[in-house]
Amino acid sequence: MSRIKQTFATLKKENKKGLVTFITAGDPSAEKSLSVLRALPESGADFIEIGMPFTDPMADGPAIQDSSLRALARGMSLKGVLKMVTDFRSGNTQTPIILMGYFNPIYSYGTENFMADAAKAGADGLIIVDLPPEEDSELRIPATKAGLDLIKLVTPTTNDNRLQTVIEHASGFLYYVSITGVTGTKSANIDEVGKHIAHIKTQTDLPVAVGFGIKTPEDAANMCKIADAVVVGSSIVDNMQKNQDDNALAQIIANQVTALKQAI
Repeated sequence: MSRIKQTFATLKKENKKGLVTFITAGDPSAEKSLSVLRALPESGADFIEIGMPFTDPMADGPAIQDSSLRALARGMSLKGVLKMVTDFRSGNTQTPIILMGYFNPIYSYGTENFMADAAKAGADGLIIVDLPPEEDSELRIPATKAGLDLIKLVTPTTNDNRLQTVIEHASGFLYYVSITGVTGTKSANIDEVGKHIAHIKTQTDLPVAVGFGIKTPEDAANMCKIADAVVVGSSIVDNMQKNQDDNALAQIIANQVTALKQAI
């Protein structure tokens, strides 16, 4: 059983909801982002998304866009991301790691090579935002071969026909984008999100995690009433940016994550 599936199974058995936290690899530096990464599981993160910096992160709002540019300016690369995962795995073999990003850098790296290297480093899944399901076989087939889950996005505008296409080859969990827009810019309408997630759950047994627009412990608690997990990214990245020069950065982020976990 994969780490992602095992973690969701454990949460369900304990009648708990999952917390997915996001940080950008290499922001504010390779060393500091690794120290934060290592602190996340003990602080309450059940799953960790690591953003692979890209020059044109079209699904992301200003906070994560800026974090990508800072990371790239300081030399972060896909090889650097995978080294970060490898270093994390030297001390943690349980927490699922999901690599989030865009297809262009993976294509340039060599798709099959990247999947093999990501699996070897200890990654568990991928969220590739700009690769539609009709065109994902070039990534999905080698990902499956390497044992990596390909996590698909569902949005408020996904109709029934499109939902079936998205679900067909999804694995790990479904990521429900709670707003029509980019990350970190506005809050979701919980009633509308709840209706859509209830319908999605009639179509698949995969867990559903909700992301985009979830910033506070209160946001997280509300969304966990209707979903299996919540994803918090921009508010963590913002907090890292504001405290990037503080020697206690990892503890500052750990405190934020603990508050989120306690709320859900």
